[in-house]
Amino acid sequence: MSSSSSSPSHDRPTAVPDDPPPGYPDLGPEPVGQMRLLRVPAVPTAVVRATGVPMSTIAGYFDAAFGKAFPALFAAGVAPAGPAFAVYTRTTEEPEFTADIEIGFPLARPLAELHDGDPAEVDGMRVVASELPSGDVAVVSHLGSYDGLGQAWGEFMASIGAMGRAPGTPFWESYVTEPSPDMDPATLRTDLFCPARTPDDAA
Repeated sequence: MSSSSSSPSHDRPTAVPDDPPPGYPDLGPEPVGQMRLLRVPAVPTAVVRATGVPMSTIAGYFDAAFGKAFPALFAAGVAPAGPAFAVYTRTTEEPEFTADIEIGFPLARPLAELHDGDPAEVDGMRVVASELPSGDVAVVSHLGSYDGLGQAWGEFMASIGAMGRAPGTPFWESYVTEPSPDMDPATLRTDLFCPARTPDDAA
């Protein structure tokens, strides 16, 4: 065999992307048990951004954003087009695990078309326009407590590599099941999304 005709990364089969389900990023009523690869459009979003948030304190930031910043936007007539999400645009592990994040909701149209003027700043948090990226995106559902998301992400990233793709950034999670005090954590559904790059993609 000629060494110039192939390489180990190209010898692995790569999945062919499917079309996204109607209403994407809503993946439908049934959890996605086996990872799927989708070719998706960009989706407009409304988000609160933060940099260098320690993962040990991130739950409190979520509570503040969803409890204070977004109610003001909803009161102005802007309605989310799907479940809340968190987008991780950058992560670091030293000296502690931190993340640059966007917390928010998908929208049917860009924020500027839905809201005339800048949303008010609440406790130092401002809602701004952003978007979920287009391209080839791998998706899977995690069922269970949020405590299991770290392991779920590790397995998900490994699955992307196993099909001959490379996990990209940003990656995000969508909180399909809204938690409540009396619910069984085992029934929580979180959908995971990650760009799946080909070996020839630029970093």
